[in-house]
This record gives sequence, structure tokens and C-alpha cells, in this order.
Amino acid sequence: MRTVLAAPDKFRGSATAPEVAAAIAAAAGAAGWNSVQLPLADGGEGTLDAFGGANRTTTVPGPLGTPVDAPWRMGDDGVAVVESARASGLDLAGGAEGNDPVGATSRGTGELVAAALAEGARRVIVSLGGSATTDGGFDTVEVLEAHGPFDGRDGRPEMLVACDVRTTFSDAAIVFGPQKGASPEQVVELTGRLDRLASLYRQRYGIDLAEVPGSGAAGGLGGAFAALGARLVPGFGLVAEHTRLSEAVRSADAVVTGEGKLDAESFNGKVVGGVLDLARAHGVPVLVVAGAVEEHVAAPATAVSLLDSFGPEAAWGDPLGCIERATTRWLREEGARP
Repeated sequence: MRTVLAAPDKFRGSATAPEVAAAIAAAAGAAGWNSVQLPLADGGEGTLDAFGGANRTTTVPGPLGTPVDAPWRMGDDGVAVVESARASGLDLAGGAEGNDPVGATSRGTGELVAAALAEGARRVIVSLGGSATTDGGFDTVEVLEAHGPFDGRDGRPEMLVACDVRTTFSDAAIVFGPQKGASPEQVVELTGRLDRLASLYRQRYGIDLAEVPGSGAAGGLGGAFAALGARLVPGFGLVAEHTRLSEAVRSADAVVTGEGKLDAESFNGKVVGGVLDLARAHGVPVLVVAGAVEEHVAAPATAVSLLDSFGPEAAWGDPLGCIERATTRWLREEGARP
């Protein structure tokens, strides 16, 4: 029997990457294929799932100070995975409408990292994305300053921060503030705060965050971690390395990937573009399933838009069913090839 690799990203607002991978696997069974499920992420929301899911929960302050039970992961190899959105996420604040963009705090993320260190983590992977905060990570620094630097030297813990943006520290409010509910006046206020913190971090830690791409991720939380000695790395590459994605693609007879919306950014350090590149490099046929495909995007010939193929009612009401049907159809055609 042929084997298909199910390597999708999440369908934001509709389905998690593990749910999509399971739907692809169900399609494989219906089409007479074996399957391997490998849910992926690009360093933002969903990264915890890509590393195997949570096996710990710690109660920490949410973005507005209300306690939240935040899941995270601790591996037998001493590698911990923390997803900042689970502690300091915009969804936890009730979206942009419910958020306090000036008062929102990243402290919960810092406390999750501290919990991982207390359990003996030697490497901590922190994913950024989906945050409610623009506090420049100062509240996280307050929690973790005594534990750093996180550079892995001389027996100290190492921290890798997965981020999928290149925004620098002082631009965080301008770029991301409005989507977190900040008014134009608040963007100005937050930018002033970030400038002051950049000066503080430069004096205290000797780092110029204007020279650090990605330091503006999660409202400056990326820069705060960089000040504490962490390395900021492209999220998809980190996930791909951990999951041995290249080996999995090479071993498959076909690959199915996908995400909620296929657009130009899908090919800029994101899951779909990365999987496509690997599949092409290894000569493995690949299907891309997306909730929608943006007009004028140079999508691969095998890309399927659920919205166009099944209509808005089915695409939004039963995305997993649509994914399964589209994948089954393609695998049957692929399986019929000599």
C-alpha cells in the first residue's frame, strides 16, 4: 500500500492541525492508502500541537490578569515547549474588542517558562504569535531575569524563540497594535513605551533591538527574550527540524498539506510553502487543501479551495468533512497512476 504524509497547518478559526491531519488520514483509509500524521506550525499558534501536545498545565495570570490554566509541554529529553498564546493570547482577552491593549501583560508567559525551568528544562522553546500584549515583554523579564541568560553556555538553559515575523522592537505597536484593539492614540503611547524599554534593555543587557529582526513579535516579547540571551529563529524551520519533516516527505508516496487561507504569505516561511518545497525537492506529489485561495496567488496546480469546491455553507460548516472528501478524491486519482 502507498503511504500519504498528512502535514497540514491549522485552519484558523475552523480546525486545529491535528484535526486536519486526522481528516486526511481518514481520507487515506477510504482511498486504500496508509497514512502518517504530522501536524505542523510556523512558530505561532499551534506550535505546541506540532511538538506533540501539552502534558502539563500551570495556572498563570492571563493577559488581563485573570488566572488561566495554560497548557505546555515537558519532554523526557529536557526540552520544554511553551506557546505564548496559551498564557498571553488575544483570544484569552476576548479578542480586540475585549482587550486592554495598554494594560495587557505578558507575565503569564514568563511564569510558564519559569515553571519549565523549575522542572529542570535544559532547553525551552517558546512560540510567539496571537498575543494580546504590547508590553515589550517587560513583565516577562521581571519574572525571568534571575534565571538567565538563556544562551545554553556553561550549563545554563538554552532558549529558542520561534517567530514568523521580522518586525523590529520599536515597530511592534505600529504594526500589530491596531489588531489588538489599540486606537491611534494608544499606538503612539505604546510606541513611546517600547522606545523607553529598548533604551533600558540596551543599558542593562547591551543589546540593540533595532538590529534584531523579530524582536517586535508578540508586542516586543521577542525582543525581551533576546535581551535575556535567547535566540530568535524562524518558526517553521524549528518545527520542521524537530519533526524530521524532510525525512518524512522523502519516505512518503504523496503529501497532503494545507491551511485556512492560501495567499502570498503562504510561501514566505510558512507551512504550506515549506512542505511544497520539500515535496518538489524529493519528487513527491503534493496536494494543497485550503479553506480559500486568494485571487491572483500563484497556487500549485493541485491546490483545492474548499470554498470554491463545496460552497460556503459546507466549507465553513463542515471543513473537516470537505478536507476528507477532497483528499479522498485526489488520492484515488493519484493511486490510479502507474
